[in-house]
Amino acid sequence: METTNIDRTTEPVDPTDPYVRMAQTFPVLTAEQIERAKSLGQEEPLSKGTILFERGERSVDFFIVLQGNIEIYEHRQHGVNVFTVHGEHQFTGEIDLFNSRQILVGGRMGEDGSVLRFDRQQFRKLIAAEPDIGEIVMRAFILRRMGLISYEQGAVALIATKESADKLRIERFLRRNGYPLEILSYDAACQETAFLQNVDLKEEQLPVVYIYRGEQLLYNPSNLELAEQLGLVEVLLPDHVYDVAIVGGGPAGLSAAVYAASEALDTVLIEAEAPGGQAGTSSKIENYLGFPTGISGQALAGRAQVQAQKFGATIALPFLVNKIDCESHPFTLTLDNQTQIHTRAIVIASGARYRTLNFEHPFDNAGVYYAATAMEGSFCQNEPVIVVGGGNSAGQAAVFLSRHASHVHLLVRGDDLKATMSDYLISRIVASDRITLHTQTEITDLQGDRHLEHVIWHDQRTDTTETQTIRHVFLMIGAVPNTGWLQNCLTLDEKGFICTGIQLIDRQDWTLEQHPMVLETSVPGIFAAGDVRSGSVKRVASAVGEGAIIISQVHQFLSEQTAES
Repeated sequence: METTNIDRTTEPVDPTDPYVRMAQTFPVLTAEQIERAKSLGQEEPLSKGTILFERGERSVDFFIVLQGNIEIYEHRQHGVNVFTVHGEHQFTGEIDLFNSRQILVGGRMGEDGSVLRFDRQQFRKLIAAEPDIGEIVMRAFILRRMGLISYEQGAVALIATKESADKLRIERFLRRNGYPLEILSYDAACQETAFLQNVDLKEEQLPVVYIYRGEQLLYNPSNLELAEQLGLVEVLLPDHVYDVAIVGGGPAGLSAAVYAASEALDTVLIEAEAPGGQAGTSSKIENYLGFPTGISGQALAGRAQVQAQKFGATIALPFLVNKIDCESHPFTLTLDNQTQIHTRAIVIASGARYRTLNFEHPFDNAGVYYAATAMEGSFCQNEPVIVVGGGNSAGQAAVFLSRHASHVHLLVRGDDLKATMSDYLISRIVASDRITLHTQTEITDLQGDRHLEHVIWHDQRTDTTETQTIRHVFLMIGAVPNTGWLQNCLTLDEKGFICTGIQLIDRQDWTLEQHPMVLETSVPGIFAAGDVRSGSVKRVASAVGEGAIIISQVHQFLSEQTAES
C-alpha cells in the first residue's frame, strides 16, 4: 500500500501546549537565519564567566549564541540564582530591549564560546530587515516577560499588611507596568528574609519595597520614586525637539504612538501611571474587533506598548503634565518633576477618569476601587461586593467579579440598563444568579475605620434605606475629562471636554481661513483623540481609530510647517 508523507509544518499548532509555549519562549534560530543575522552583528569569542550585562544597566546589547551558552541570573536573598541557560543559536533579551529602562536580570557566559553581538541600532536594523527573525524575537520577548512575572524572577518584594491602601497602589502600579513582583506578609518577611532580620522594620513603616540586589528598602515610595529607583523612567533629553508628543497612554494615545513611530515620526508618549487608561482596568473586552473570545484591557495595552516601542516610540512614565505652552512653537510641555518636553505637534489623549463619591472618607484603595482586574478580584474572594454604574465598564466588572465574589450587587440610578450597556452584557447579568440588579438605587454613605466595613444605600422605588456589611465597592459612574492642566489653552465644551474640528466653527472659535482638521483643536498643531474629546464615542475601537486618523493630520500639519519655513 502506498503511503503519503505529511508535511507537519503546515498543521496548526496549539499555543497553549506547554511544549509549543516553551519552544516559542526559547526558540532556536536556523543556520540560515544565523547567516543572515551575521551581516548585521559582530562575532566575538568570549570566555566562561564573562559578564555580558547586569541588572540595572540600560540599553544593553542583544546576543545570539554561536557556541557555548549564556546563563541568565538574578540576585536573591541567598545569592545569585541562574534560572535560564541559552544554548547554541538561541538569543538573549526580553521586552526591555525595546526601550532604555533598566534591565531586570544579568547575563554571563556559562562556558567558553562565541556570540553574535548587536548594539541597539544594529538590533533594530535586524528586526526591521529580517521580519521572520523579528517575529520570533518579538514573541519570545513578550513570553519571557510573562514568565518573569509568573515565576517572580527579577522581582522586587512588596512587604505590607493585607488591607493597606498604599500596598494596593504600589501593587497596581507595578503589575500594570509589567514589573515582576513578590508579595510578602510583614510577619513572614521578617522571619524568612535574612536581610530584614537585621533591620528594625516596624509595622507602621509599611508598605516597604525590598530590592534584592543591593538589599535596598523603599519606605512607602510614591509611584515616581519607585519608578526612578527601579529604572522604569526613560531618559528625556532637555533640549531635544520631538515631532509629536502624545499626552495619555489609553487606547487613543497608544494607537497614535504606534502609527506615529511606524511612520518615522520622533515620538514620545507621556503617561501618569501605566499604559491602558480606563480600558486597561477592564477585566475583559469582548466587543473589540478581532478578539472573538475577548481580551483583557491590560493585555491589549501591553501589546500596544511593546508595538509602539518596537517602532521606536519613547514611553515616559509616570509623569503628569502640569503645564502647556501653546503660544510658542515648538510647543513646550512641563512635567510634574519640572522636566520640559519640546515638540512640533501635540496629541492630547489624556482621557477621562471615573467620578468619585462625595463622602467624608472615600476609602480609596481601602474598599473603594475604580478597576476590576484579577488583582482586585483576589481581594474580594467569597465576599459580597457592590458595583456602581450602568455602562459597559460596570457590566464587565459585575460579570467578572461574579466569578470571585459570593454575590454582586449592581446599583444604577436609572430604570434599566438598555440605554447605557451593550446587550450581551445585560443578558449575562440577567442570567446570573450571582448578580442582583438594583435600579433607582444609590449609595448614601460609606462607613468604616481604616477600611470600608458598611455601605448604606437608598432604593427610590420603595423609599427604603438599607445598611449592608460589604467591604468592597467598585465605582464606574461616569467620566470627568482630564483637562485641568490645559489652563485655558484650548476651547472646551460646557463639561470640560476638548472641542475639535467643526465644533470650533460652530462656536466661531476658529479664526484661520483654512478650516480645522477633524481632530484639530483651537490651536493649530494640537490635536485631541479619545474620551477627552467632546462628542467622542466611548468605545475602545473608536479611540484606537481616532489615534490612527490623528497621525495623518499631524503629518499634514508638519508638512505645512516645513513648507512655510
